[in-house]
Amino acid sequence: MKGFKFIRCSEESVKGFQTMSSRVREAENQNPTEIVSLIAQKIPTMKKSTMKMCDQMFFSELKKEASDIAGCFSSRVRHLVHLHAPNTMQKYFISLCQCFTSNQQATAQECRLLIEYVAMNAIAIRKILKKYDKVHCSVNGRIFKTKMRAEHIELLQSPWLMELGALYINFNVSNGGKLVIGGPFSCDLSATVPIMTLTLPDSVKLEYNLTCAICLDMVYKPYALGCGHLFCKPCACSAASVMIFEGLNAASPESKCPVCREVGVYANVLHMMELDLLLKKHCKENWKERMVAERDEMVKQAKLYWDLQTKLMIGY
Repeated sequence: MKGFKFIRCSEESVKGFQTMSSRVREAENQNPTEIVSLIAQKIPTMKKSTMKMCDQMFFSELKKEASDIAGCFSSRVRHLVHLHAPNTMQKYFISLCQCFTSNQQATAQECRLLIEYVAMNAIAIRKILKKYDKVHCSVNGRIFKTKMRAEHIELLQSPWLMELGALYINFNVSNGGKLVIGGPFSCDLSATVPIMTLTLPDSVKLEYNLTCAICLDMVYKPYALGCGHLFCKPCACSAASVMIFEGLNAASPESKCPVCREVGVYANVLHMMELDLLLKKHCKENWKERMVAERDEMVKQAKLYWDLQTKLMIGY
């Protein structure tokens, strides 16, 4: 559909982020009325009794586009995170390659383009939905936005966006920048409620709370569940009734999120490696205290586990 060209993204088009960003800028300058009218050209004139069909056609296409963008975005951020925070063997090969060539500038550029890409697309989708409601005198756009959040395709609520923000801050700090910077992402870890802030191109600010909803402390070894809620690893394990050394992958498929009570969210947990690195670097004392407490708890749990296994084997 013509009206969606500027938010379409596929794996093949990922290589040209510069081209995508320019398309997004061009579309951002268009009149939202023109965007909706382009979409409406695909939908035949209908009576009021058939407006429901019109909504289904419009929102199904928009949902497909938003899903494609979310998938493309998460795959690119995952790639960048694995390059910046690799395991021991990967780190060795990356260090060896950097002896001959450095890709730090290219990584920083791609990071900035990804931030711009997701921000511009989120703004474009928001304007399309707002204009659609205005043209059709409905609230279906707002309802659709709520459904996007429920189905975890809302770009600005994605845990991968927080990971990208942490990567952006870590990269700037490692190159001589300050923790709180004037770019799109900044964070305040010394506040009563630690937050990460994203400033969109239209000056709207979004704050991401870095507090665990279970222990009410700053997240430690943060994991995002499938629903997007953020928890400390020990807290998430406790909520799923698994031991820390077993890990979140041992959780039951029926385990629920402690906040929203959604079922099955432990099946696709995300270890927030860049956020973990950010907190470890800039909250060293807190991180060390939490690490000692976690080790003590793991020792207790391991002892209980093996005592239970021994009793099961010998029969008493």
